[in-house]
Amino acid sequence: MQLRKINIEKVLFLDIETVPEVYNFSDLDDETAALYTHKTKFFQKDGLTAEDVYDRAGVYAEFGKIVCISCGIVQDKPEGRTIRMKSFAGDDEKLLLEEFAELLNKHYNSPYHILCGHNAKEFDFPFLGRRMLIHGIDLPAALDIAGKKPWEINHLDTMELWKLGDYKHYTSMSLLCHIFKVPTPKDDISGADVARVYYEENDLARIVTYCQKDVIALIQLFLRFRNDPLVLEENIID
Repeated sequence: MQLRKINIEKVLFLDIETVPEVYNFSDLDDETAALYTHKTKFFQKDGLTAEDVYDRAGVYAEFGKIVCISCGIVQDKPEGRTIRMKSFAGDDEKLLLEEFAELLNKHYNSPYHILCGHNAKEFDFPFLGRRMLIHGIDLPAALDIAGKKPWEINHLDTMELWKLGDYKHYTSMSLLCHIFKVPTPKDDISGADVARVYYEENDLARIVTYCQKDVIALIQLFLRFRNDPLVLEENIID
């Protein structure tokens, strides 16, 4: 799949923000606590306990939940290229997943549509699918990869694109934005702050803003990979 041949208007760029389903390890029931302890035993070193590494709970679909899905699309117009943003956010994870699934089913359900994220093949896409299954939501075609051949899965990952075949290579989006001179989205909170902002500050709007900035940076980075000019800030529409 050559990037410059992709119809960028058929690509849905996205990012998710996740938190632990419950904020504190002590709030878990005994069975869930035991299962989390087993899940994270590799990280329990040098005297650390499962409670000590509970800050990892949000990265596991079995113990975390999604509080925001931000999406961006690129449109080529006579007056210039634009980015349009849309976010699904809230305390009711099932509802926001149903709304996102409806978007995929209605508008991103053909072989010509593509989902794109950063480290999304390892995190965002499977996390979305797993949480949908947990809530009894049928997987949209864009996320239902069972039985598909690799070339039939229309997923793009900017981290994978940067690897260029180097399977052991990990590069953060912040670093890629820096070297490609893409305005960094990390000007307020970081991923490590999301659970605190959600549970202690009850500031979902701040999380949405953070997530949307990540998607904007993702799109601009993708454009740089194609040697396309960046979208002007005034052409980014929330």
